[in-house]
Amino acid sequence: MGRLAKRAASLATVLLLPLALTACFGSDGDRPSIIGGPQAGGPQPFPDNFRTDILALMRTYLNNPVGVREASMAEPVQREVGGRQFYVSCLHFIPRETDGSYKAMRERAVIFVNGRADRVADRTSDLCAGAVYVPFPELEKMTR
Repeated sequence: MGRLAKRAASLATVLLLPLALTACFGSDGDRPSIIGGPQAGGPQPFPDNFRTDILALMRTYLNNPVGVREASMAEPVQREVGGRQFYVSCLHFIPRETDGSYKAMRERAVIFVNGRADRVADRTSDLCAGAVYVPFPELEKMTR
């Protein structure tokens, strides 16, 4: 193989690597970020500390976690996400906007992976269908 051919092969490898990696990750924003792990192929454990985990995740998810109104949640149930079964808990709440105002009620789904809150999904129509909500006052009492 000549010097020019080796250089062309190296360049092709460097240019195609990002494309190959992109195919591995996909673009669905609601797909859990933990693909592997010891329980990735098996049944997911029930998230025992789901309330605490949801509060920790929402503290980072919301621009302003202070002043949330009318918060309610549904206990975690198994739902299909990305072709696999995960526990999902749905939330209803009205967050305080950056200007201090309040707008419409929001519905979000918290997806649990390996028993831990992993991601907040904005698209909730399938995930939260039939959810039974109960008050979640801890979300309304969050501080920075």
